Amino acid sequence: MSASGGTKAIVAALAANLAIAAAKFVAFLFSGSSSMLAESVHSLADSGNQGLLLLGGKKARREATPQHPFGYGRERYIYAFLVSIVLFSVGGMFAIYEGYEKIKHPHEIEAWYWPVGVLVFAIIAETFSFRTAIKESNPLRGNLSWKEFVRRAKAPELPVVLLEDLGALVGLILALGGVGLALLTGNGVWDGIGTLCIGVLLILIALVLAAETKSLLLGEAAGTEEVEKIEAAVVDGTTVTRLIHMRTLHLGPEELLVAAKIAVAHDDTATEVAEAINAAEERIRAAVPIARVIYLEPDIYSEKEAAAGPDPAATPGGPGHH
Repeated sequence: MSASGGTKAIVAALAANLAIAAAKFVAFLFSGSSSMLAESVHSLADSGNQGLLLLGGKKARREATPQHPFGYGRERYIYAFLVSIVLFSVGGMFAIYEGYEKIKHPHEIEAWYWPVGVLVFAIIAETFSFRTAIKESNPLRGNLSWKEFVRRAKAPELPVVLLEDLGALVGLILALGGVGLALLTGNGVWDGIGTLCIGVLLILIALVLAAETKSLLLGEAAGTEEVEKIEAAVVDGTTVTRLIHMRTLHLGPEELLVAAKIAVAHDDTATEVAEAINAAEERIRAAVPIARVIYLEPDIYSEKEAAAGPDPAATPGGPGHH
């Protein structure tokens, strides 16, 4: 669901940004507005970002190899991180530079109807793209707030598109305000101030994206809901009597690694232990389908050994924090 929804949102954003970038650049040529130039570069950078996200999704679907036995799922995180870098450098820094130059050397906006008309068109197009991203995100967001969704989402595409579209809409409003004030006052400095504000906005969004995708690149555990489902699925009370400790790690947005030490009866035969492990793996996959790589280690739980060790997670047979 997240992959297909993310792709639809990316394609919608790409189509909108390409059309908007062309319109903004034409408006800049006719009006000389620095806000229009900054916004056209912003839309062009966003278009490149959507291309990076699509490329990352394609590369992530490659089959696992001996050199990369867990596959290429994290390619999506890498390309999302590149998006934050592009947004920071090409979008934000260029806009700040252009705004500074316009404040230092202001000039009157010509053919005002071009930038105003294009900005209104861009706001409509970006609203459509933003609406698509919201619609595709809602099934995955559930009861989470939008802030929590951006922070907790394991699939990076939808949060990236959401933040980009939000930044684009706010940036367009800032550009419209700068152009409007420049026209009302006859002072081109306002156009430069609007451009400067756009640059600061893009850098802030880029920093948020960089922080979130960095966390995904380092490796995040399963969400609380998934962990609870796995814990409930592991123990059946008969063959597996206790979950001693467990670690989870996202190998990609839709692929989860589960490693756990489980307690079995001390008089079970090797065959019974193997059957217990296989049954536990089936229960885990039924409860959390994205748990595709599972390693279960059988052990005999010991209260005495658990209490003796300074690090319960490292103690043989001892409990762990999960």
